[in-house]
Amino acid sequence: MTRKLFGTDGVRGRANTYPMTAELALRLGAAAGRYFRRDASPGHRVVIGKDTRLSGYMIETALTAGLTSTGMNVLLLGPVPTPAVGLLTTSMRADLGVMISASHNPAHDNGIKFFGPDGFKLSDEAEKEIEALVFSEIQPAQAENIGRAKRIDDGRFRYVERVKGTFPQGLTLEGLRVVVDCANGAAYKAAPEVLWELGAEVIPLGVTPNGHNINDGVGSTKPQAAQALIRERGADVGICLDGDADRVAILDETGAIADGDQIMALFANRWAEEGRLMGRTLAATVMSNLGLERFLSERDIGLHRTPVGDRYVVEAMRRYGMNLGGEQSGHIVMTDYATTGDGLIAGLQFLAEMVRTGRRASELAHSFERVPQLLQNVRFSAGQTPLEVSDVKAAIAEAEARLAGSGRLLIRKSGTEPLIRVMAECEDEALLKRVVGDVVSAVEAAV
Repeated sequence: MTRKLFGTDGVRGRANTYPMTAELALRLGAAAGRYFRRDASPGHRVVIGKDTRLSGYMIETALTAGLTSTGMNVLLLGPVPTPAVGLLTTSMRADLGVMISASHNPAHDNGIKFFGPDGFKLSDEAEKEIEALVFSEIQPAQAENIGRAKRIDDGRFRYVERVKGTFPQGLTLEGLRVVVDCANGAAYKAAPEVLWELGAEVIPLGVTPNGHNINDGVGSTKPQAAQALIRERGADVGICLDGDADRVAILDETGAIADGDQIMALFANRWAEEGRLMGRTLAATVMSNLGLERFLSERDIGLHRTPVGDRYVVEAMRRYGMNLGGEQSGHIVMTDYATTGDGLIAGLQFLAEMVRTGRRASELAHSFERVPQLLQNVRFSAGQTPLEVSDVKAAIAEAEARLAGSGRLLIRKSGTEPLIRVMAECEDEALLKRVVGDVVSAVEAAV
């Protein structure tokens, strides 16, 4: 069955526009409730977290109505990071976890992603079954079996304690001046609390959400404000989170950015040296730079590539027994600590390495030389299928032929936005620009 609602990370779209309407959220909640409440026994529960978008109130209320209509008891966490939902789904013995967030997208977007009772994101198969229920007749619960909803006031504090517990015993952040950019998002309270309680001098940024300013000029995809603050305040390091805090970008003391590939290289090498890297292999997506692959190979560390999306990284990690993986975009998954990407935990592990080695952030944030990589996006409208246009296919085939033996080309449709992503890698930067430009021009002509 072709999926109509679910992308690479749940259901996502512009708020109050299909599929992110209150009506669809209600049906999605009812479908998920029916899927997980397969019997009439009481006690079925679901935890719901959200980020700071204004539309979160609407979607949270609609989901709650749908879930309780099928007999699920709803525990409302309020604004918490996505990894907190994975954690609390298991610790609160819930059947289901739901996070309302569109991650790094603008405030006018929103999304819904689901976690199973094990705290991991749902499989494609489970999402397909839930989607089928959305478009079918959903059997409601009997009147006496309708579920209840309850606010959980200490969800953030439970998460904060869990995150602090991942920082090595005997180490402290005292003496470190840390800029933490929370993107006016879900970690706007949790991240500064964790860092301060571990001893850092915290310089907060993006901690005044108003429902409209999430990811607006701040966060991991817009680090310029954090870079300026690092230089202005003489900070030792910066931690930039996205709207739901499941991804991170590390900034060194000069403001230079370390993306997910550089962070994974640092962690993989350290863990391999300590004998902690299970299977002596890192899981990363097809977007990760060739420089990372070469760095790992030189150290006899394997690289298992997956499709784009942190859920696919996690699926590979679980299938092949790996405990470290992630994406170039900054999703860093450490299953020793969490069931999904956790930007704050990843940032703490980087800080722990700074403390342990006594080295500056700039010395740790650049493990390998990147192969020149160019990524350009082309936006398209609903109903358009540019990758099926013959001229686009021909341009892609020609680009692949020109890169043969010297680089690689990756063309894909985004799973979270209406974008065609055109990415290539090649040592010859002039050739790189030409092949990407030719493909982008063909796609633009098609749309």
